[in-house]
Amino acid sequence: MAKGGQDPSNQAAAQASVEDSSSSFYLNNADHPAKNKLGFVDGSFSRPPIDDLLYGSWLRCNSMVISWILNSVNREIADSLLYLSTAQEIWSDLRDRFQQSNAPRIFQIKKLLNGLQQGSMEISTYYTRMRTLWDELKEFQPISVCQCGAMKDWVNYHNQECSMQFLMGLNESYAQNRAQILMMDPLPTISKIFSLIMQEERQQFHSQ
Repeated sequence: MAKGGQDPSNQAAAQASVEDSSSSFYLNNADHPAKNKLGFVDGSFSRPPIDDLLYGSWLRCNSMVISWILNSVNREIADSLLYLSTAQEIWSDLRDRFQQSNAPRIFQIKKLLNGLQQGSMEISTYYTRMRTLWDELKEFQPISVCQCGAMKDWVNYHNQECSMQFLMGLNESYAQNRAQILMMDPLPTISKIFSLIMQEERQQFHSQ
């Protein structure tokens, strides 16, 4: 029996984990921030019991990750974090302090969409600007894993809203085309509507 009653096979496994360069417990002088160490930040690698063979390795890795985090913030912020003992606690504190609400940007995007008109823009420019705003707004929406009919209905509704937004912002020279598109059942996709309006723009250009 090894010293302290530890099983030699467990000692060997712990030693191998520390010496394996792909292990999260591996450290050397050339190690760089975030190399297999994310688990110390998100809490995946929680502190093991003090009698665990990897306890010492965990402490060293945790200290290294803490130093990486503290060196990436200014001195005043770093000083306020010194009382925290784990990388996870430090990261959680920083997240709670500096995480910003998405509401201001969502409000700004929706305001821009509501006021968006074609005006002097060409159709392609107007379409690109609108889709850019819609795509950014979509990034703030929760992702659902639901594959049911309700999810399909929601996607269809979203596409319809995007199409309506595009049609409402068109200049009045496209009023007849807009009316014809709105009579279609089902309403075409936004990409199809863009294609139809582009054709009309070309015809108007050549007729001038």
